[in-house]
Amino acid sequence: MSTPEQARATQLRNIEAKTGQSLETLRAAIAGSGKAKHGEIRSWLMETYGLGYGDANGLAHAASADPKAGAAPSGADALDEIYAGKKAHLRAVHDAIMAAITPWGPFEIAPKKGYVALRRKKQFAMLGPKTADRAELGLNLKSDVASDRIVAQKPGGMCQFAVALTRAEDVDTEVLAVLKQAFDAAA
Repeated sequence: MSTPEQARATQLRNIEAKTGQSLETLRAAIAGSGKAKHGEIRSWLMETYGLGYGDANGLAHAASADPKAGAAPSGADALDEIYAGKKAHLRAVHDAIMAAITPWGPFEIAPKKGYVALRRKKQFAMLGPKTADRAELGLNLKSDVASDRIVAQKPGGMCQFAVALTRAEDVDTEVLAVLKQAFDAAA
């Protein structure tokens, strides 16, 4: 599997191919667009260049004045940064999920600023602290989930379902069964 840095570089090369413009030209176009906020830039890129949400979002990050701004921590420090301070106790939830899904087969862990994305051919879940008291497991799954704990999310978000987890014991058979469905669907 590729590293997050390799994935970003590949995404930017694909964006250049899709738009027929270099990254420098795209940065100049963004600078001249009059858009300042990340969401405005992303929407403008989607409208102007016909990019999908993910490509427009990645390009908006790459085109920012400080490419490291908002960047995810990398390497071994990523989880330490995500689960720091008052959120440190939630690392047990993360570890319980990783221990359960590792035997299922290969997948990529892509650290972001405040969570990790879990990917196979496509992202199947995201996991990280939602508040100081609970972690959230977001699930990308098209089928319905009949559960009081695993809640459907509003359309248009990154995940279709989410479940709040406060301790490792919350990672039970119900949660793992739905996570396995998402894992298998992302193959």
